[in-house]
Amino acid sequence: MNEVMPIQGGGNHGLGQGQVSKPVYMAAYEVYRSVFSEQQALITGNCRGGFGKAELVAFLYARSFPKAEWRERVDEALTGARI
Repeated sequence: MNEVMPIQGGGNHGLGQGQVSKPVYMAAYEVYRSVFSEQQALITGNCRGGFGKAELVAFLYARSFPKAEWRERVDEALTGARI
């Protein structure tokens, strides 16, 4: 079975908790760790229920650019984000 990781704002119109596959989550976490810092609680599940939807989108968007641009691209994606 595929491992999943929690994300904030699952079903029911964004209420509750959702899930995303672990490889996708870890790709987003790679960017998070580079832009901000190591946060093991995001991996162990002891941190605020995982990434929010807008965060997940921003980190995955940024990952498509060279690493030197990740912070700028995360900020770009989060500016005005409403999910």
